Order: sequence, then C-alpha cells, then structure tokens
Amino acid sequence: MQHVTLNNGVRMPILGFGVYQIPADRTEQAVSDALAAGYRLLDTAAAYGNEEAVGHAVRMSGIPRDELFVTTKLWVQDAPAQDNTRRALETSLAKLGLDHVDLYLMHQPFGDVYGQWRAMEAANREGLARAIGVANFYPDRLLDLVLNNEITPHVNQIETHPFFQRTADHALMREHGVQHQAWGGFAEGRNDLFIHPVLSGIGEAHGKSVAQVVLRWLVQRDIVTIPKSVNPDRMAQNIDVFGFRLTDAQMAAVAALDTGTTLFFDHHDPEMVSWLSRRRLEG
Repeated sequence: MQHVTLNNGVRMPILGFGVYQIPADRTEQAVSDALAAGYRLLDTAAAYGNEEAVGHAVRMSGIPRDELFVTTKLWVQDAPAQDNTRRALETSLAKLGLDHVDLYLMHQPFGDVYGQWRAMEAANREGLARAIGVANFYPDRLLDLVLNNEITPHVNQIETHPFFQRTADHALMREHGVQHQAWGGFAEGRNDLFIHPVLSGIGEAHGKSVAQVVLRWLVQRDIVTIPKSVNPDRMAQNIDVFGFRLTDAQMAAVAALDTGTTLFFDHHDPEMVSWLSRRRLEG
C-alpha cells in the first residue's frame, strides 16, 4: 500500500474501501472481507446509514486501531450549526464505537458551512478527528474556506473518474496543500466504462482489468480512491494495482477521455442545492 501525507502530517492510504450504497445488513460482511483483503482505509458517512456495521466489523477484525484509517462524514446541520456539528460527530463516534475518526468530512458545501467548519476545527484540535476536510467543494467554495479559516481542509473528496477528471480542481488543491480524493472512480459504469476500448486496450497491454487501469490511473495522479464492491474477488483485484505502471502515452490516452462534465449531479443546479439543503437525517 502506498500512502499520502496530509498537510498536518497524518498519513493516509492512497487506496481504500468505500461503503456508499451498501445496505447496512450487508456492510459488516463487506467490510470484514475488505479488511481481510488488505484494505486499511474505510470510508463511510452518517448519510449512508451503515456506520454501526462498519464499526462492528472494525472491532471484530482484531486489527489494531492505529493500523486503520476510518473516515465518516457530516451531513448538513440545522442552526445552531456549530453545536449540532459537535453532536453529529459524537453520534457518529458512538455508532462506530470509536473514540476518534481519522478523517471527518463535511459532506456537502451547504448550510452554515463556517459554523460547521469551526466545530470541525475544534474536534481536530481535541483529537476527535485526526484530520478534517470537505467533500463536493468546487474550487470557488474550497478557496473561500481555505482563505477565511484557520485550518486548511486536509482533504476534498469529489467526483473524479476518466470522464470527469477535475484537472483544474486538482491543480488548485495541490497549490493549497489539500489532498484530492475521488468518489465515483468507476463512474458507476456509465459511458460503458468497463468495456471502453481505450481503457480495455490499456488493460490488455498490462494483463489487467479496466477497473485496475482506472485505479492505477488515479494512484499515479496522487489521488486517494475508495472503490466499492461486495465481491471478495473484486476487492482483491481492486487493491492489486501497485505492481504495474501506466506509461506516459497511456496516461495521455486516459486524459483525452475527459468531458469536463459531471455524470451524476451538479452542485450548482438550484434544484439540487435545494434538495441537499433540505434533506435531514433521521436519528
């Protein structure tokens, strides 16, 4: 496993296991299988509804806590956002059965972002979150947060895959010391990703799957990625991307696939902003 070092010195595995859209009743087994396959970065969120299952798998694994990197995420909070953010983190920690998380992310760039961030800064100082960051922040929102707060986000987790490569976002994050993390690295198979001729051709040249090519492409861009699967064989395949390297020509061929447009939803769309801002989690 390769690691990246965040801007506060915390080391983070560059490849981990995500549990988005895995039902709670299947999450514990999936996480257990992932840990057995060698994953040490686990990514969940309050909004996923499976923090308890992740935590139980962690505790049952017998793996020392300091060998694991656990991420969860804060959903948009009602006022007073600062107080509610602290309560939300405490709720997540209780569900996980942990005394701290390694990374706490603000899941959406909406609501009282500054109040939420101040509470997250306090949690970081107190050791409840070894690192803090954001998700789904476009460059303007990210730079605003960087310039007007004490702690620069350690991570920004954003949609990133061969069809939406986030080159400008990546450059801005590098400039300000924010680690780029990808969600949706496989684009959920959209645009026929798993049979795309360019990606398939690169895979054939290395004797690797398209999934491995995409993960290797992300790793070579120094982007942390969190592929999801409930299939142990695919989990093992996905983590096996450190024994080969894409050539400059192959990296350029993947770069040419960028459309510059989301394949999921636009955080600038007023209807999406309204929906995300109104959504509240039960419990």
